[in-house]
Amino acid sequence: MAKKSGKHVENARKKVEARPYKLAEASELIKKTHHTKFNETVELAINLGVDPKHSDQVVRGTVVLPNGLGKSVRVLVIAGGDKIREATEAGADYAGGDDMVQKIMEGWTDYDAVIATPDMMRSAGKLGKVLGPRGLMPNPKTGTVTMDVAKAIKETKAGKVEFRVDKAGIVHCAIGKIQFDASKIAENAHVVIVAVVKAKPAAAKGTYVKKITLTSTMGPAITVDLAEAEVLAA
Repeated sequence: MAKKSGKHVENARKKVEARPYKLAEASELIKKTHHTKFNETVELAINLGVDPKHSDQVVRGTVVLPNGLGKSVRVLVIAGGDKIREATEAGADYAGGDDMVQKIMEGWTDYDAVIATPDMMRSAGKLGKVLGPRGLMPNPKTGTVTMDVAKAIKETKAGKVEFRVDKAGIVHCAIGKIQFDASKIAENAHVVIVAVVKAKPAAAKGTYVKKITLTSTMGPAITVDLAEAEVLAA
């Protein structure tokens, strides 16, 4: 079984030439290199010319993928009073106040996104060490700390994703599933590239976008043409 699996991986790699591909071409190719039986996640990796150790060079933001992520998103809302009812009516999978905070602190993890109202942040702030490492801590900059919980839930369910540069200066962002049409993969990748380019810090010097790679969970990395990416983001 291992030899057969290894052969599939090697055959997939042989289909990728050592050159940059146009985004549409890369999206077609990533589907052709798919060799597993499960619906792999497609991810975009963007190498940036920034130093994340400096706060004025941190790149982060959110974007709503036009074609979603290809999976249902379980949304938890931490709120109080009428906002709990509003969240439930707007489609939140879970909604509550201090009871939800306590549940999370006890190890509960059955949710994919967390939204909180500003008045609950004193309580929700205790969850930094739990939610922070998972990239789920509510933050006003990403629209996950808001009184308009209905809008936040709708956007999250529709495919709103957060991106943030890591310590190595790379933004990793899931953009869909391998079973998506190639055109939908390309469209989602496009909006993420544009959002990352627009999030360029004023303190960033030199070349900002150094490399863009499209990959799937088990597939080979495909380099995206930077010249085309610059045109898309213009």
